[in-house]
Amino acid sequence: MAFCLDFVEWLGPDTASSVLLFLEDPADLVRLSAVSRSWRRFVIENGFCKNFCSRICFEVSNFAHVTEISSVQSSEAGSSSGAEWRSLEREHRVYSYLSHCMVSPLAKRDCILEAICASSTDNFPDESIENTLEPNDRVDIRPSYWSSEGQKNPEVPETLTYSLLSKLCVINEIKIQPFEAYFQNGSPIYSAKSVRFRMGYCSSPSETSKNGQVSTVDDYRWIYVSPEFKMLQENALQSFKLPRPVLCIGGVLQIELLGRVQAQEMDGLYYICVCHVRVLGYPLTPHLDAEVVAAGNEIILKYLPEAGVCSSTEAQDSSGWQSLKDRIKDLRARARDGWHYPFLSTLLSAMESDLDDEEPPLGYW
Repeated sequence: MAFCLDFVEWLGPDTASSVLLFLEDPADLVRLSAVSRSWRRFVIENGFCKNFCSRICFEVSNFAHVTEISSVQSSEAGSSSGAEWRSLEREHRVYSYLSHCMVSPLAKRDCILEAICASSTDNFPDESIENTLEPNDRVDIRPSYWSSEGQKNPEVPETLTYSLLSKLCVINEIKIQPFEAYFQNGSPIYSAKSVRFRMGYCSSPSETSKNGQVSTVDDYRWIYVSPEFKMLQENALQSFKLPRPVLCIGGVLQIELLGRVQAQEMDGLYYICVCHVRVLGYPLTPHLDAEVVAAGNEIILKYLPEAGVCSSTEAQDSSGWQSLKDRIKDLRARARDGWHYPFLSTLLSAMESDLDDEEPPLGYW
């Protein structure tokens, strides 16, 4: 014990970095940075926590920089080297927390908040994309499904686009159930030949036409595009597991339905019909968020360590109405996971219809 060698100094920075890259638990990096001041500086200056996050989900490399929002603000006065060190420390804190969230065994849930649009709809609103949020193919004895427009060419694709619960979600799996037209002769199943998934964000506000369709796809920037998965022509909730957990930055997921297999007997046109969609994963809110700035060309990773704690009645009053609206939407998403969905859906839909106003009614608080 009288003679000790510093691990980093003994191996040298290059070899020590190569060794640390083999660590598979972000908690080890945090423990390592607590050993001594020199080790802490080595871990922080080399950005090991950010590197760890990038190895798990390469989407992390899209963050231009990080920001920490806290009631306790550190002083920025001092030398440029001091400001640079504080920036590195902030990155270390944020990415160490992000890496912890990405490797923690959190329970998966349906992450869809609401439907945005479909590339086409045959009979709007009876066959709109909103029907894919229902867990069953019938609601009050009526069929519930989305249907594309008919096409002579079976290779014409379609897309379904959804908004997720958070601008930062870790997605593991998508489930899709093609629709079986039980009211048609032979009960045909209008599945796609294959599916592919895109995740990203809206780079600019888009105008929606009266039938719920968007004229262009240029409003979205896709950070992740999945491999192509074959879809079976079966009346079942088919599971498509991604090769690895994907960090969806921006909270938008698009399903590409590639190719058509079933023509309708009455008109000879090919259709794709889907009765239910689920996106399984977990949101990273409230402590982590993403902000798109500079006309959609820059993404900021935001860390809110005090999120969920109301600092004052004034803060609660200013955001409570929107929080209540968001909470009800979140409850609707949670309700889809359970047998009690029809009852809760009816109740929450009625409540949500009363929350369309931007401001709370008189006497709400």
